[in-house]
Amino acid sequence: MSDVGGGLPAGGLGARKLRHIDACLHGAVEHGVLTTGFEHYRLPYNALTQTSLATIDLGARFMDHRLAAPVLIGAMTGGAELARTINRNLAAAAQKLGVGMMLGSQRVMLGDESAAVSFDVRDVAPDILLIGNIGLAQLPRTPVRQIADALARVGADALAVHTNPLQEAMQDGGDTDFTGTLAALSRLADDLGYPVMVKEVGHGIGVQAAAALRGIPIAAVDVAGAGGTSWARVEQVVRYGEVRYPAAADWGVPTAQALLEVRDALPGVSLMASGGIRSGMDAAKALAMGADAVAVARPLLAPALESAAAVIDVLGGLIEELRICLHGAGASDLARLRRIGVQPV
Repeated sequence: MSDVGGGLPAGGLGARKLRHIDACLHGAVEHGVLTTGFEHYRLPYNALTQTSLATIDLGARFMDHRLAAPVLIGAMTGGAELARTINRNLAAAAQKLGVGMMLGSQRVMLGDESAAVSFDVRDVAPDILLIGNIGLAQLPRTPVRQIADALARVGADALAVHTNPLQEAMQDGGDTDFTGTLAALSRLADDLGYPVMVKEVGHGIGVQAAAALRGIPIAAVDVAGAGGTSWARVEQVVRYGEVRYPAAADWGVPTAQALLEVRDALPGVSLMASGGIRSGMDAAKALAMGADAVAVARPLLAPALESAAAVIDVLGGLIEELRICLHGAGASDLARLRRIGVQPV
């Protein structure tokens, strides 16, 4: 998920976050025609596996942090009191499961220090990989020092820079000028002092965008492909109460395709697969296709409104299914899973 917003003051941004949450909970915001593409690949099944389910090793490293499983909680929200409840339940679940978490857009913090409280999670999650978040469109006019201060304020370990031109174009008052953003990204990656990941928000990073990132010292890319939540749909539901432009709303690079294209274009860069990861099998396929980790967002939103335990129940189930998938494929760990790979259907 994303919770980015255009040219509103902090109060307006906070109100927009609440409308985003409502749309994601109750609206028809999944991609329509487009799917993730994972259905076109099969994880090979091995009836003579020589593994023990109890000893399958899901341990992984991502952005220089050890994870108990190659999973992160994706970016959701921030800037409102309800967002604080969501973020703290998500973080507590991440701490319990030994996985990472990405915060929602911290842009709201840049104009309103009081908004920072909605991102305060370190007291409930002191050990997790915590990734901050800012929009690519904001980089040309935001000092690097201000972004670094926002990361330090919440105890983040790294920064995700989200690029979302389609979402912003659908948004009332969105940031629609992306000129100069690649140069600004390069300066940020050079000067920030934190590892930088570039991500989409659910419409995908494909080969053309990946090629533009060559030579920029980023640590990771989250392909954030199409097939899950469409933020172009979310913005239309929030703005109009309906989806007026369904063809554009269902535009993007499917997650499986994005993963393969970015892996080929940027072979030395760590990859995260997000966008429609809804099961342990989806995660297993993504990892077998070259992802270093996967991220899950919208399926955890309703549980996060309830409790950390509810988040653990959902995300822990996905991780357990991932473990079963490795066992059934004959893979004792993630390295072996990648050697097995997937088969086209």
